[in-house]
Amino acid sequence: MLFTFEKKTMKRIAIPTANGLLSPHFGGSEYFSIFNVENNAIISEEILPTPEHLTGSYPNFLAEQNITDIVVGGVGGKAIEIFNKFNINVFTGAEVKLPKQIVKDFIAGNLVLTGNSCNHEGDGPESHGAHHHHH
Repeated sequence: MLFTFEKKTMKRIAIPTANGLLSPHFGGSEYFSIFNVENNAIISEEILPTPEHLTGSYPNFLAEQNITDIVVGGVGGKAIEIFNKFNINVFTGAEVKLPKQIVKDFIAGNLVLTGNSCNHEGDGPESHGAHHHHH
């Protein structure tokens, strides 16, 4: 199969969503809001229902959807490990806001991240891929 999917310009950003806003807990998402971003502009938006919530089911499901980046509030270390395995960038500690606003902030480089709010595993590869901005 020939893929002309150009990783550099095209991003597929996933936002776990509950009640129309970013879900503070990754596992508590009602669905995933997926934004296709090209040249720093949102070109399309999709809603993906969440699969059955089993260990690793959400990250594996998103990897199958060719997601490049995921912005979450809190997420467990196991999920982060799976995302890392698939080279999906994980940004943790995002504010509970409208998914589209989060993606706009992400594109503009204004995404406020407070670190992982759901770290039950102790210290692990949590900080991988997270960009912390101290103001």
